[in-house]
Amino acid sequence: MLATLIAIFCAGYLLIALEHKIGINKSAVALLMCGALWAIFSLAGHDPQIGAQLTAQLGSTCEILVYLIGAMTIVDLIDTHGGFNVITSRIRTRSKRRLLWLLVVITFFMSAVLDNMTTAIIMIMLLRRIIDDRRERWIFAALIVAAANSGGAWSPIGDVTTIMLWMRGNVTAGPLMYGLLLPSLVSVAVPTAIAMRYVSRGETAATTEPAAAPLPQGVDSRMSHTILVTGVAGLLFVPVFKELTGLPPYMGMIIALGANWALTEILYDRKRDMEESIQNRVSKVVKHIDMPTILFFLGILMAVGVLQSAGILTGMAQWFDKHLHEPYAIAGLIGILSSVVDNVPLVAACMGMYPVADAATAAASADPAFIQGFVTDGLFWHLLSYCAGVGGSLLIIGSAAGVVAMGLEKIEFGWYLRKISPLVLAGYLAGMLAIWLQHLAGL
Repeated sequence: MLATLIAIFCAGYLLIALEHKIGINKSAVALLMCGALWAIFSLAGHDPQIGAQLTAQLGSTCEILVYLIGAMTIVDLIDTHGGFNVITSRIRTRSKRRLLWLLVVITFFMSAVLDNMTTAIIMIMLLRRIIDDRRERWIFAALIVAAANSGGAWSPIGDVTTIMLWMRGNVTAGPLMYGLLLPSLVSVAVPTAIAMRYVSRGETAATTEPAAAPLPQGVDSRMSHTILVTGVAGLLFVPVFKELTGLPPYMGMIIALGANWALTEILYDRKRDMEESIQNRVSKVVKHIDMPTILFFLGILMAVGVLQSAGILTGMAQWFDKHLHEPYAIAGLIGILSSVVDNVPLVAACMGMYPVADAATAAASADPAFIQGFVTDGLFWHLLSYCAGVGGSLLIIGSAAGVVAMGLEKIEFGWYLRKISPLVLAGYLAGMLAIWLQHLAGL
């Protein structure tokens, strides 16, 4: 049964990668793969608890989907009211190469506060207003994905996996940020520097005139600014809400969306002379959400859930421990796997395989140097946070930010694999080297 599940999963991912060749939407493939995997697991496994497992997997998947729908709605709401024009008008550089570095740096630090998916949505929507050429925009979008994933790796609230490690006591906020800030910067600086050869030395059309593009009909600058501020504040509210209440991020996103919805209704109710046909209320904006991307997430995450329920991911972690027994090698391979398999169950499997050790246990073990890496803020947990986050950029389908970029910009899997993956791999290895040097120096 396990071999069959792995074969179907690999075949499904191959069809997703060949979407533009076979002409079948990746969402359809993901949904079919999900259904086939769960059906085979049920028929061959004869597990009486499969209903409970399916419900649990659907629950965790829907948390991500609700979060995604809320984030995409808020960002679209800002965009339809011209809110991103405020940011665009303040980008003074006329050089495309300087612009790339500027967007990468902004994305890197934004994703340390917001999650990488939300940051990628904001920056790609902004990018559409600056770069006209589609292929060149792909380069920018790909580096934005890399910057979003790298930026999330060094912050305890920047990525789902770092949140998991932080909440379970594997890492603490200060040492994580101190230990991974420089390696994460290196991991995105290297591919960005190499990508300069893909970007022309010309100027962007959108920044030749600093003034913002015309606002949508019926929307004044005050309304546009208000929706921008409240939308971004809503997104920033989510990690604060989670920290204060301990509730999952999607609950904060529900509140943020509800607040922005209510505010928008109030603003439009005050514009009594504005025709309803040109009003961009949330009830209208939500209809523009990219549902194929939502369904793709549903299929992929539920398919990965089968592998987790069947124990395949746990088996991988056990294999790593038996055959590698080296933190850099184990975490490095997990990072590479996270470009194909969702990093959340991979990290969860590692957390289950390697419980947090205390100093006394490490000192008394047969291999104290190895076990020392598994104490709170040990080398392995920092490596795992870095590799699982940054490794998701190796393939366009390896992270939520990548999938969103793929959906919004229709980036081809093969193009990303040829043009971007080698650059990201160079940055990934350079960042691991930076971690090794810091560890060697006792930093």
